[in-house]
Amino acid sequence: MARKMADCRRFESDSDCTLTIIGDEEEVVRTAAEHASSVHGHHDTPDLREQIRAMLEDEGAYVPGTRVAEPFPG
Repeated sequence: MARKMADCRRFESDSDCTLTIIGDEEEVVRTAAEHASSVHGHHDTPDLREQIRAMLEDEGAYVPGTRVAEPFPG
């Protein structure tokens, strides 16, 4: 099974968060939802977890250093 990545550097944010989470899909979704809740003020809901799942990238997309941020969808 391919590992997945959630990369906060991918999206613009008020906190300029640089966290990148890489692991098995369920681990990444769970950890990213907890992070989105505790750091970014989102509510950890099933909808949030589905949004996170839809934004995951394959771990091979990881690039060290900075990344040009894009607007957050929605």
